Amino acid sequence: MLTTVDNKKKYTIITYGCQMNFSDSEVVSSILNDNGYQSSDDHINSDLILLNTCSIREKAELTIRKKLQSFKKLKKKNSNLKIGVLGCMAERLKEKFLTEEKMVDLVVGPDAYRDIPNLLRDVEIGNNAVNVILSKDETYGDIDPSRLKSNGISAFVSITRGCDNMCTFCVVPFTRGRERSRDPKSIIKEILKLKNEGYSEITLLGQNVDSYLWYGGGLKKDFKDATELQKKSSLSFSKLLELIATNFKSMRIRFTTSNPQDMSEDVLNVMAKHKNICKHIHLPVQSGSDKILNLMNRKHTINEYKELINKIRRIIPNCGISHDIITGFPNESEDDHKLTLELMNYVKYDFGFMFKYSERPGTPAYKKLDDNVPEKIKQKRLQEIIDLQQKHSFNNLKDYVGTNCEVLIEKESKKSSQFWCGRNSQNIMVVFPKKNLKPGETVSVKIIDNTSTTLIGRS
Repeated sequence: MLTTVDNKKKYTIITYGCQMNFSDSEVVSSILNDNGYQSSDDHINSDLILLNTCSIREKAELTIRKKLQSFKKLKKKNSNLKIGVLGCMAERLKEKFLTEEKMVDLVVGPDAYRDIPNLLRDVEIGNNAVNVILSKDETYGDIDPSRLKSNGISAFVSITRGCDNMCTFCVVPFTRGRERSRDPKSIIKEILKLKNEGYSEITLLGQNVDSYLWYGGGLKKDFKDATELQKKSSLSFSKLLELIATNFKSMRIRFTTSNPQDMSEDVLNVMAKHKNICKHIHLPVQSGSDKILNLMNRKHTINEYKELINKIRRIIPNCGISHDIITGFPNESEDDHKLTLELMNYVKYDFGFMFKYSERPGTPAYKKLDDNVPEKIKQKRLQEIIDLQQKHSFNNLKDYVGTNCEVLIEKESKKSSQFWCGRNSQNIMVVFPKKNLKPGETVSVKIIDNTSTTLIGRS
């Protein structure tokens, strides 16, 4: 049983990084709510400020450090204010934050959020508090997340944690631990609750959703030691996806992120079979060069990636595909960069997330490879990738003009209070006049125009 902390204290959670971090913040919020704290958007007058952090790129860490400095000044005005760091930076920089820089009061890793009430009690008696121990089991399967700033329409549902892939540029295996899957019963229970609360869409989350494997417990790496009965009754991602789609036909289902080496044809067939599974796959490639993929310890070649793209196009002809690409990885030549551009021209992605390589302390690439691509060249290559992606995005979206899209209304458009916006099945944003429609409704929208990021329509 969790320790109860003082009543009426207010907390603010500020979240950076991936969707998994946002999902984790909802878990933390639920734990704090159950222990007498009250959520607040007013961080200036809060008793507790928690930053859920990201370490995936240097820019993210610099942004978070700047924010912590501003809170340090705030703390001088309010001596009762407690500041905590959660997530990936917590695990990586615990000593610096607590002892060397004295920026925070508590540091909590991604698997230790249940311990926050006890850590807060330690802080109250004047002790610094830290718990960054990584778990071998799914940690929060029985916790009902508190939907922070929810629109009441779309929600995240975590199905896996951690990662076993060990890409040389990535901190996730070190900050989130080994890959483990969540009990499907707890997943179904959470989705059922969301359905009963009126949610229309869920996104299944994991560092690598396609490697989901439930056989009664334990890490994926231990599956070889499972009993024959456990293996026969095991649940793969395709079976989980089928189970959810069949039992929640009124809800739209998305998932992210997929790893090319693990995505099976079974998943594609399930997607094609069920109308309520959105036709979009986020499929990070990172580079178009086999040489760079090998240095990154990616477990697929470019030919294998292309074969998977061809399979997706064949089984789900209308599927949207997006990417992650890192440019300027160590030893990347101009020819390697051109191979990335060639791959982009081959796939013609709908959209993507594009970054310059930045060294992440503790990763194999940091330890073994020189960051030897000059910053000026990194920036030049990144701009070429962005420009090409914008061209492909515009042309792809132009093909929607004159067609009708099913759109789930999510919120008011940022640019006009007279328009709604929502995503189609391919995860592309659509804006259209409000008329007499409401958020949460699914409507057919006639597409009349486009930009490189948005479809413009009329209902």
